[in-house]
Amino acid sequence: MASSGGVQSVERVLDLLEAMADAGGATGLSDLAATSGLPLPTIHRLVRTLVDRGYVRQESSRRYTLGPRLIRLGETASRMVGMQATPHLTRLVDLLGESANLALLEDSGQVVYVAQVPGRHSMRMFTEVGRRVSAHCTAVGKAILGQLPPSTVHDLLSRIDLSAYTPATITNPATLLAEFDRVRDLGYAIDEGEQEVGVRCVAVSVQGGPTPAALSISGPTARMTDELVQQAVPRLHAAADALAAEMSQQRAAARA
Repeated sequence: MASSGGVQSVERVLDLLEAMADAGGATGLSDLAATSGLPLPTIHRLVRTLVDRGYVRQESSRRYTLGPRLIRLGETASRMVGMQATPHLTRLVDLLGESANLALLEDSGQVVYVAQVPGRHSMRMFTEVGRRVSAHCTAVGKAILGQLPPSTVHDLLSRIDLSAYTPATITNPATLLAEFDRVRDLGYAIDEGEQEVGVRCVAVSVQGGPTPAALSISGPTARMTDELVQQAVPRLHAAADALAAEMSQQRAAARA
């Protein structure tokens, strides 16, 4: 049964796409049947339509992967989220002086920066919108992973390239899991020069949004003092809550 006001076939298609994403982007029909509870003939019909439209691709192994036409939708959606976040990032810069960022977690285990407002200092941090980096070495990535279910985190760590970008990068999975526990307890994450030498970043997750996301401020280590971090955390939480509330209101209005 479709939810109130919904269209059952559309909901089923979206459930299948999300199940494929949860499986890392590639799966078989039998796995989709086990996940969705739908009959195989129904899944085959829906997936075949997605293949014909380019939203799903069939491999020679007969497994199915997310298709290239989703890229345009994802990039457009990310750009729209970034535009929505920009006023909140601007207020953070006005309050704290350092560059403010919004990043989203991708199924690959990378985070993609979808918005940034540069800091007010002449020497400031600049992150190109659209840049992708591994989640394990960034404050935004650690803030997001620290709020995800342990099973999801374990799965992502098995797929993330845990390379060292600086001598401070955490590359040991057990140490990372302990770091995520610390993030969960504190409510924020810090990148201590783990992605780029001389750069410190503090981030909080955006709770209740349509996709895992985090807000951060970043700057040179000399300016990103412990005092500034403590000033930033409640302001980041306030901005994240406001952004999540706006997104929730938009979804509710769309369903009305």
